[in-house]
Amino acid sequence: MRKIPIYSFLLFLILLLLWEWTARGMSELVLPAPSVIGETLYSGLISGYFNAHIVQTSVEVLIGLLLGSLLGILFGILMGEFESLRKLLFPYVIASQAVPKLALAPLFILWFGFGMTSKIIITTLICFFPLLENTVTAIQYTDHKKLELFRVLGASRWQTLLQLKLPAGLPGIMAGFRVASVLAVVGAVVGEFIGGSQGLGALIIASQGMMDTPLMFSVLILLTALGTFLYFIIELIEKRVLKPYVKEKKR
Repeated sequence: MRKIPIYSFLLFLILLLLWEWTARGMSELVLPAPSVIGETLYSGLISGYFNAHIVQTSVEVLIGLLLGSLLGILFGILMGEFESLRKLLFPYVIASQAVPKLALAPLFILWFGFGMTSKIIITTLICFFPLLENTVTAIQYTDHKKLELFRVLGASRWQTLLQLKLPAGLPGIMAGFRVASVLAVVGAVVGEFIGGSQGLGALIIASQGMMDTPLMFSVLILLTALGTFLYFIIELIEKRVLKPYVKEKKR
C-alpha cells in the first residue's frame, strides 16, 4: 500500500491549523472548526450512530462496484473482440453515459423503489463505463507483433484473448477498476440523496435539514475514508496481480 510522504502529512497539518484558526471567527453553521467536526465524528462512532449508515452505503458500493466491473469487463471483451458489435453498441453506451446519473436517479427510484436495489443499479451504471472503456482499449491496442506471433503459432481467438490480450491489458483494466472504486461511492450517495432514509448520503440530507454542519462534515469524512480505503485496497490487489508481469518485463 502506498505510503504518504512526510511533506504531504505536514501540508495536511498546516491546512488543518489554518482551518481551525479561520473557523474560530465564524459560526459553526457556516464553517465548523476541525476540532468540533472531530468531536462530532468521534461521538457518532462511539455511540454507534453512524454504524447502520456506514453498513448501508458500504454494501451498496461493494455490490454496485462488483456488478459494474464484471459487466464492464464482459462487454469490454465482447466489444473489443467483435468490431461489428462495437460499432452497433458504442453509440448507445456513450449516450447512456452522457446523461447525468443525478437526472436518472428519480426514475430508478420510481421503477425499483426506495430500497437498496435502486442505489445498487445507479452505482453499477456509474462503475460500468470505466471498466468497459479500459477493457476495449486494452484489447484493441495489443502489440501487433505479438498478435502476429500467436497467429503464426496457430493460436485460436480464445487462446489469444486469454494468453495475450487480457494479460497484456491488465494494467489498463486495473486502472479502470481503481477509477470505478471511487465513482462507486458517488453512485451510492447520489441514489441516497434522491430517495433513502438510511445511508451516508441520506444522512447528509438529514444534517442539511437539521442545519447541523459539523454532522455534515463528519459524514463527508466518512465517505472520503470509504472511497480512499477502497482505492488503496484495489491498488494493493493490482500490485499483487501485476507482480509476475513486472518481473517478466525486468528480465
